[in-house]
Amino acid sequence: MRYRTLGPSGLLVSELCLGTMTFGGSEGIWGQIGQLRQEEADALVQTAIEAGINFIDTANVYAGGESERILGQSIRNLGLARDDVVIATKVLGPMGAGPNAAGASRAHVLAQAKASLTRLQMDHIDLYQIHGFDPVTPITETLEALDTLVRQGHVRYIGLSNWAAWQIVKAVGIAEARKLAPILSLQAYYTLVGRDLERDIVPMLQSEGIGLLVWSPLAGGFLSGKYSGGTAAGGRRASFNFPPVDLARGDAAVAVLREIATERGCSVAQVALAWLLHQPVVTSVIVGAKRVDQLADNIGATGVSLSPGDLAALDAVTKLAPEYPGWMLERQAQYRAPFAAQKG
Repeated sequence: MRYRTLGPSGLLVSELCLGTMTFGGSEGIWGQIGQLRQEEADALVQTAIEAGINFIDTANVYAGGESERILGQSIRNLGLARDDVVIATKVLGPMGAGPNAAGASRAHVLAQAKASLTRLQMDHIDLYQIHGFDPVTPITETLEALDTLVRQGHVRYIGLSNWAAWQIVKAVGIAEARKLAPILSLQAYYTLVGRDLERDIVPMLQSEGIGLLVWSPLAGGFLSGKYSGGTAAGGRRASFNFPPVDLARGDAAVAVLREIATERGCSVAQVALAWLLHQPVVTSVIVGAKRVDQLADNIGATGVSLSPGDLAALDAVTKLAPEYPGWMLERQAQYRAPFAAQKG
C-alpha cells in the first residue's frame, strides 16, 4: 500500500480508501446499495486496516446516519487508535423534513458536524467535505462555517465533492482572500467509462494542487465485467443503475480490460482500479464492498502494474471526443510549445 499527501497538506492517506456506503442500509436507495450490519462492517474495516488502508470515507446521509454510527463502533470494536485512521465524512443531503435540514448553510454545516461526531463517537473529523453544491447558500457562508469548525478543533481539513471546476476555483479564491481554511481535496466520479473530469476539473486540480478522491471507481460495478452486454441479474445495477454508462463504449472498454486482466493474471476490476492508480491526478480511490472477498480483490489492484501499452490501449478505447474549447486551446497552445520547457 502506498501513501500520498492529501492535497497541499502533510496528511498522508492510503492510495485506497474504504468506502462505507454499504453500511447500515435498510430500505430505499441505501438498502439497494448495502445492508451490512455491525459484525460484517467490522470484518471489512479489519481487512482494510490489515492491508494498510488508513483512510475511511462515510457521509451523514448514508443510511440516514447509520453508516457513521456503524463505522464509529467498528473503530472501537477493533481497538484501533484514533490517530492511526483518517476519517472523512460529508454534509449536504437532507437529514430531516424541514427546509433547513439540508444544504451547506452555516446552520446546517455546524449542526451536522456535531451530529456526525456524536454518531462516530469521535472528538474530531479528519476531512469534512461539502457533499455537493448548494445553489441557495453563498459559497462564502459555507467556507466560513468550515473555517469555524477547523478553528474549534472539530475538523482538521476540508474538502468538496461533486462541484464544477468554476465553483471550486471560486471557493479557492474566496478562502485565500479571506484567509480561511484551504480546500485540500475534491471527491468526484472518475472511471474509464466516465472520463468527463478530464475536460476542466483535472487541469484545474493540477493547477491548484488539490487532491482527487475517486468515488464509484468501478462505475457501480460495471467495470467488474459482470454487466458486459447488459445488466447482470441480481447485481446492484439491476435495481440502482448508477452512475450512467454508455453501454456500447462501456462494453468495448471491458473487452480491453479482459484482455489485459488475462495477460496479467488478475481480475477485470483490478485492472480498472489500477488504471486510476496510474493517473497522476488521483490521490486515493474509494473502494466499497459487501463482502470481504470483494474488498480483498479490490485491494489486490495495488499490486497490478500496467505497461505503457496497456495504458495506451485503455486510453484509445475510452478517450473523450474532442469538445470546444478544449480542441481550440490545444491547437493554439502550439504557438508557444517551443518555449514551454523554458517556463519557470
